[in-house]
Amino acid sequence: MCGIIGVLGDHEVAPIIVEALGRLEYRGYDSAGIATVNAAGTLDRRRAVGKLVNLSDLLVHDPLPGKAGIGHTRWATHGGVTTPNAHPHQSGRVALVHNGIIENFAALRAELTEAGCTLESETDTETVAALTDMFLEQGLSPRDAVQKVLTRIEGAYSLLFLFAGEDDLMIAARKNSPLAIGHGDGEMYVGSDAIALSNLTDRLTYLHEGDWAVITRAGAEIFDAAGRPANREIRQVRMDAMRIEKLGYKHFMMKEIAEQPSVVDRVLDAYLAEDGITMDLPGVDFTQVSRVSIVACGTAYYAGLVAKYWFEHYARLPVDIDVASEFRYREPPFPTGTLSVFVSQSGETADTLAALRYSEGKAAKIVSLVNSPESSIARESDVALPIHAGVEVSVASTKAFTAMLATFAVMVLKAGVERGEIDAEALAGHLADLRKLPGLMSHAISIEGELDKAARKVAQSRDVLFLGRGQMFPLALEGALKLKEISYLHAEGYASGELKHGPIALVDKETPTVVLAPHDGLFEKTVSNMQEVMARGGRVLLIADARAIAKSGGNVWRTITMPDAPELIQPMLYAVPAQLLAYHAAIAKGTDVDQPRNLAKSVTVE
Repeated sequence: MCGIIGVLGDHEVAPIIVEALGRLEYRGYDSAGIATVNAAGTLDRRRAVGKLVNLSDLLVHDPLPGKAGIGHTRWATHGGVTTPNAHPHQSGRVALVHNGIIENFAALRAELTEAGCTLESETDTETVAALTDMFLEQGLSPRDAVQKVLTRIEGAYSLLFLFAGEDDLMIAARKNSPLAIGHGDGEMYVGSDAIALSNLTDRLTYLHEGDWAVITRAGAEIFDAAGRPANREIRQVRMDAMRIEKLGYKHFMMKEIAEQPSVVDRVLDAYLAEDGITMDLPGVDFTQVSRVSIVACGTAYYAGLVAKYWFEHYARLPVDIDVASEFRYREPPFPTGTLSVFVSQSGETADTLAALRYSEGKAAKIVSLVNSPESSIARESDVALPIHAGVEVSVASTKAFTAMLATFAVMVLKAGVERGEIDAEALAGHLADLRKLPGLMSHAISIEGELDKAARKVAQSRDVLFLGRGQMFPLALEGALKLKEISYLHAEGYASGELKHGPIALVDKETPTVVLAPHDGLFEKTVSNMQEVMARGGRVLLIADARAIAKSGGNVWRTITMPDAPELIQPMLYAVPAQLLAYHAAIAKGTDVDQPRNLAKSVTVE
């Protein structure tokens, strides 16, 4: 998702907007730009390709005056990374920034071209600006022009308009893409999320689906999708939890890896007490749940896949799990008693949100695991469970993944107790195991140096395999995803037992095979698969506890010794070395760790 910021201020806004865009750069970093209206009513803009620093340098040499302005940091959807395709887009008296996709832009573009309009970019966004300006030329006011435009466009969008001659006006609109209005003292702000506004105000109004707003320094007039006045709550948000600082770390990713023990501890404090589980799931009775349906994308999907193992093992509940982008298109049936669970770090993931809306009225209850309690997914769920990860800046998710798992673990134990599958003694043991996790994760982080050495060798390869059995299989998938995301190495994760069904053809002396193998009930099976790799000249990096390493038969290329851990918490613990291996491989490759190419932190379009 790209980043949007708008300011109606008392001071020159260009520096304020650039600073705010710096907090959003992790959401879009192909290009950036700002537009302002100055005291004379002149609308002007500056845009630059690449990182935000390029825009900052441009503004030093070519300042942009004005106390009203909008800004954008882009992740390309339509059109290449060029200055003409960078936002804000301007057409006549209208400047516009946009997150999302206008699905009918080709038809609109043809209509505008036929009407004599010349478009300079390849983007869908410029068509919206040009259409708005065309309606202004027909005599409509900015408010009426935007309202008419909203009836003509289709797709997903957050839009923020600025108009020549109007230094006390912004108009915002949202559909399937988040947007928040910030309230200041004689100033008003708009941001694509609260982080953008964290240094400006702590009083926010979240626009609902289909809302649009006319904003002046006196306040915001909000309308719903039908054009009726809408009374949206102003909420006070804790902005100290949204600070974006590296705190001495070279990258946000490493900082967020290091935060995981405290994040997990925060999750456990939120959902556990000394004597039991305090997680509240209003309206959810696990004795009446016949089936759990988990839907998510990317890393969140792998967290859900771990949860499938847990639900079925500890609570004896059958679980279906789907990639969100496929879920609604196969139109799955919902047996009576289906509990639908949706997982999303941002709470705005477009495919996951669409899947949730498909489930409304079909599932018995909808529960979401999100990192943003104010997000669309949270608001549209029957129950929203915060994962308490805090702001995650690095595009490659780390602490959100383990926070999702910790939240799922408590939910599974609650289900097991309610269904009579976990008695008081077993529950006490599982809770004690969970309380050990932060300390064990800290131990795993402390072996970073060994993973750095291994990663330097892995980084010299072209292909990498990850293997795991049981609940380690999703960790193999997640480990491969992390390595792909930030080092650009080709990596694949497989269930160990699938090795002979095709992947073993990839094994050679140049291809490292990372084996995640704690000493559990499936360990002997994993060792057999590992031996098959080594028999074919494959190099095995074994990540396991001391007992497992001692029983592995030796002859592995490298070993990483993990602390011994109970089975319930192993997936969360083994996420740490998988993350560190990817991180240090990326360092060795010299890639952009926090902002890997072609990726966005939050995917708000299909």
